[in-house]
Amino acid sequence: MPRAIDVWMQHPTQRFLTDSIFDSLHRWNRMDVSVLQKPDHPVYSPQMSLSSMDAGAVDLGLACAWYGPEGTMISNEDVKKLCEAAPGRFLGVASGDIRDPVRCVAGIKHYVQKHGFVAVRILPWLWERYADDRLFYPIYAACVELDVPLCLQVGHTGPLRPSDFGRPIPHLERVLLDFPQLTVVGGHIGAPWVEEMIFLAGKFPNLYIDTSAYVLSRYPKALVEYMRGRGAKRVMYGSNYPMVQHHAISQQLELLNLQPEQMQLFLRGNAERVFKLQKPRL
Repeated sequence: MPRAIDVWMQHPTQRFLTDSIFDSLHRWNRMDVSVLQKPDHPVYSPQMSLSSMDAGAVDLGLACAWYGPEGTMISNEDVKKLCEAAPGRFLGVASGDIRDPVRCVAGIKHYVQKHGFVAVRILPWLWERYADDRLFYPIYAACVELDVPLCLQVGHTGPLRPSDFGRPIPHLERVLLDFPQLTVVGGHIGAPWVEEMIFLAGKFPNLYIDTSAYVLSRYPKALVEYMRGRGAKRVMYGSNYPMVQHHAISQQLELLNLQPEQMQLFLRGNAERVFKLQKPRL
C-alpha cells in the first residue's frame, strides 16, 4: 500500500484548539477541553503530529495556517517553524487576514516565494462570507500569479458557524467561472452537496476534492463510486488532523475497494501532481 500525503491537516496551537467554535467537535470526540488549556499538552508538540502520521502511514502533511475575524489562530510563522522542525515531513499552506487584502496578499507571496509554501487556504465559513465574496478575490488572483492551488472548505460546517457558506453552487461555481486558471481543492468532501461537487468537477478541470474530516466508512456512496471511475484523478487524501487521527483512516482503506492504480492516485499521486510536490522546493 502506498504511503499517503495528507493535503489537509493542522498542527494545532493552543489558541486554535481552545477556540470556542470547536466546542462541538470536542464534544463529538469526547474531549475534555480543560486539558487543552495546559500549554505543555502533548498535542502541541510536533512529535505528536508526526506520531499520528507514522501510525497512519502518512509520509507528508500539508500543514495550514488559520486566520479568522477574531485574530490569528495558527500563523504562517507557526507553520514555517513546524516545517523547519521536521524537514521533509511538512509543507506549508499559507493564509491571512482577508480584511486587509494588500497585507494579506503580501504575506502569502512572502511565504510561498521565500519559504516554499505550496498552497493557500481560506475558510469562507470562518469569515461568514461566501466563496465569491469580493474580499477573497485578491487572494485568488495571487494564487494564479504564484501558480499554487487554492484550498477551501466545501459542505457543512462542524464548528459553531453556519454551514450555508460551504455550498458549492452558486458560490464556488462563480469563482471557477471568474478564475479559469485557478486550481481549487475543495476540502471536507462537500456533504451534503456531494453531487454538486462531482458535477462541478466534471464541468471544471481545475477543481479537485479532498476527503478531510471523514473516516472512510462515512464517505458518501456517490463519492466512492466517483473515485472508482471517472474521478480517480480528482480526489485526494485529507485527514483534518487533529480532529481525525490518521490511523482511523488507514485502517479502513480496504473499504474503498479501489484498484491499485486508483489507490495510489488517491493516497499520493493526485497530491503530487496538483501541488507540484515532485518539483524541487526552496
